[in-house]
Amino acid sequence: MTKGEVAAKTPMPVGVEAGKDYFWCACGKSKTQPFCDGSHKGTDFRPVRYTAEKDETKWFCACKQTNGQPFCDGSHKAL
Repeated sequence: MTKGEVAAKTPMPVGVEAGKDYFWCACGKSKTQPFCDGSHKGTDFRPVRYTAEKDETKWFCACKQTNGQPFCDGSHKAL
């Protein structure tokens, strides 16, 4: 699997709302990190859809190197 560009070297905490869809940027080019703004157009990248099951804080990957898309798995520690 091709990994996106590193947008940041730390994960981003986001308060998510139950039942709401979030579209995580996989390419790393979005100006609205960690979420997609359509900057992937013309590439093979596609945003990753996440539907929140409950209101809580989730740590979204910003380095785009995670194997647990869309969430941080600690991959940024190796950058």
